Parts: sequence; C-alpha cells; structure tokens
Amino acid sequence: MSTLIQTSPSSTEIARSLKRVNLRRHFMALLLVAPLALFNIAIFVLPVVSMLMRAVESPEIVDSLPSTTAVLRHWSPKEPVPDDAYKAMMLDIERNGADNDSGKAAGRLNTQVEGFRSLVSKTADKLPFDEHDDKLLPKDIRSRFVEIDARWDDPTYWAAIARNSSRYTSQYLLATADLRRQPDGSIASVSGRASAYQDVFGRTFLIAMCVTLATLVLGYPLAYWISKMPTSRANLVMVLVLLPFWTSILVRISSWVVLLQGSGLVNQMLMALGVTNHPLALLFNRPGVLISMTHILLPFAILPLYSVMRAVSPTYVKAAISLGSHPFGAFWKVYFPQTLPGVGAGALLVFISALGYYITPALLGGAGDQMVSYYIAYFTNVALNWGMACALGAVLLLVTLILFGVYRRIVGTNFRLN
Repeated sequence: MSTLIQTSPSSTEIARSLKRVNLRRHFMALLLVAPLALFNIAIFVLPVVSMLMRAVESPEIVDSLPSTTAVLRHWSPKEPVPDDAYKAMMLDIERNGADNDSGKAAGRLNTQVEGFRSLVSKTADKLPFDEHDDKLLPKDIRSRFVEIDARWDDPTYWAAIARNSSRYTSQYLLATADLRRQPDGSIASVSGRASAYQDVFGRTFLIAMCVTLATLVLGYPLAYWISKMPTSRANLVMVLVLLPFWTSILVRISSWVVLLQGSGLVNQMLMALGVTNHPLALLFNRPGVLISMTHILLPFAILPLYSVMRAVSPTYVKAAISLGSHPFGAFWKVYFPQTLPGVGAGALLVFISALGYYITPALLGGAGDQMVSYYIAYFTNVALNWGMACALGAVLLLVTLILFGVYRRIVGTNFRLN
C-alpha cells in the first residue's frame, strides 16, 4: 500500500500536466486563427490606423521648412518675429530649389492665410541674394525680405508657420466641424461660403435616416409575410429578396435612371393612374437618391427582421387573443416587442451602410444631394488633400462606432430586462 502511495502522482504534478495540455491547445488554436488574424490586421486594422494618423498629421510644412519651423516652434505671435526666422526661411527656400517643396508648404499655408503661395513664390524668384547668403547677418536678410514684399513684416504669416511647426495638427478635424484656429491660437467658426461641412454631415445623416425609416416601413411587413409562409415558399421568396445582391450596383442605378426619367415607366404609370398630369422630376435630386438607396439597402433590413420573426412562436399571439385581446393589440404588445432586436439590427445595418454611400448620390443626385463620401473621394482623387479626406473618414468611423455601442447597450439592456 505504501509503495502505491509513493508512486502515484501528486496533485501538483497533475495540475502542471493539465496546464501544459491547456497551453498546448491554446497554442494550436492560435496557430489556426493566425492567418485570419494577420489578414484582418493587414487589410483592415493597419489601413484604419493609417487613416486615423493621417487625419492628425501634417508633415508637409515641417519637411519643407525644417529650419524655419525649428526657430518658430517656441515663438509667440505676441513677440517680434526673430531675425533668425528670416535666415532660416532663406536657407529652406534655397535648399528646396526646384523641388517644389516650398510651393507645397506655401499651398498648405495658403489655406490658412490668403496670399502665402504668391509670397513664397515671389521670394523664391529673388533668391539667392548672392553667392555667400549663409554669411549674411539675420538682420540684413530681414531687411531684404521686407524689400521683396512688405508682407514679410506681418507677424500673421509667421504665426501660420509657427502653428504648423509640429508634424501633428488639429486643423483637419476642426475643419470637419467648420472650425479653424485663429492667428492668436483660439478656435473660431468658419463663416460665409467657407462653411460647408456641417451642412454636408447634416445632409448625410438626414438621407441615411430617411432611407433607414423607408426600409423598415417596407421591410417589416414583407419580412412578417415571409415568416408566416411554409419553409419551402419562404426560402423561394428570400432568394428573390437576395437576387439584387447578385447584380452590379451600377446596373441597378442605371436601371433607376431609365425608370425615373421623364419618359420612364414610373412617370408613365403615375400619369396613367391620374396621380399627376405631367412628368415629375425624379432624377438628379433628393427623391431619386432616396428611392434608389432604399431599393438597394432593403435586403439589409429584411434579413435580420426575418431571422428574428422566424424564431418568434405564434402561440404567444394566439394566447393573447384567446384571453380577450384584440388582434392588433396582441400584435403590438406581444409580437412586436419580440422583434425589436431585428428592428434594431436592420436599422443599424442600413443606417451605417447609407452613411458611406457615394455612387448613388453621385449618379442620381444633384449638387445639393452629395454626401460625405463624395467629398472624401474629391479630396483623395482631385484635391490630393489626404489629411482632409482622412479626417472626414475618421469622423464617419467615430459615428459608426458610437452607433454600434449605443445599439449594443440598448440590446443588452433589453436582454437583461427580459
């Protein structure tokens, strides 16, 4: 007996053995998911992080004018402009030469102080002053800069450089809210024609909300009707619902162009029914955008609604009716609350998808119907202002994450209450 007790493994050894087995299993599981994790990091996580970094990064001025930004980094606009800043600007412009780096920096600064591009270009044409510019005294260089253009004596231009003496900036994120930083460092609203993005975001959210409501109004009764069908017929109808997914979005939009034009099928049908005596303007305006986006995004509302409705037992409504409830009251108080998770999921899918729409408003909408995605594409492909494009994309991403968090919180609360 004593021999058996001595040779049996102790509880500590058993625990270590189980721990090694669990570690081995976790390691094998990590190896299995590693390719997918690396793929997601490379395709999704890294581009998103790059976009967020680019939204607050502005390296053009620091890279083009390194000496000037170094001198002005700790300078206050309330103080006189140091003479060394003029010498640093001269050396930076001369070093850039014909590489157009000074022009890129001036173009970026021109968005903050009008006339900066012409000022730098005019000064670059006068440089070098002589063969030994680096030996000139800073105060002499200052006087020569002022002789070229008196604007060099205005601290406003130097303050713009000082505000951009860091590789990171808030100007792009401020611009998305129609704000800008003043020469004294304060933040003020942009007025007049320069104010645009608040209207753009408001229009984007309004269109997305209208499309979401339209898809829920159309999708809820359709999903309810499908859920009451036998499984074989329901599967057939769901194939028809999913059929648009197999058609190119450009083809669907082109089809709506044909249907909604003045002589199209929609206007002909409305005039034949006596609804109107003349063709309605349904193209290149808000109605055309809403109709097309509702049609394209309708399956995103039907799918979660149908999956939730299919799981709701019909006995609940029958029991409420048998206890004296009106059929509509039984539907509203018993059936509808059980489908709210599907309503929330469908609304979230449609709303988030609608926020990022670009092709449909661009082809079917007018100038006043373009959404945020249109301006992201403009800054990326036309203006080549990646900072502004990434800032707009970052705001959309933030809104999406907030909506998802609110949805999770509401759904989680409902589940706890139930």
